[in-house]
Amino acid sequence: VRLVESGGGYVQPGGSLRLSCVGSGFTFRDAFMKWFRQPPGADREDSELVAAISGTGENPFYDYSVKGRFTISRDNAKSTVYLQMNNLKLEDTGKYLCNFGGDNWGQGTQVTVSS
Repeated sequence: VRLVESGGGYVQPGGSLRLSCVGSGFTFRDAFMKWFRQPPGADREDSELVAAISGTGENPFYDYSVKGRFTISRDNAKSTVYLQMNNLKLEDTGKYLCNFGGDNWGQGTQVTVSS
């Protein structure tokens, strides 16, 4: 299993970013995919679940802190899950990690929101 995230960066409050995670080594279209945020200075084990999406894309989950600002989606033909992040806030800063099956993690992509 391999997960590769991209799309992070440095953005001012109110800005937007779109994260991508490409998966391989498993049947992507059947996979329940998750995005986690690892806060600065925290261990990966303390990462917070931000959003999740089923293989069909129905009924996505969002943490209350991002609901209405973030959108999770997927393109099974490209084995890719996305996280569109709008109206970013300072507290959204962290390393964003893609996860599948609980034990499979990408290397993460850093998002820094700062004025």
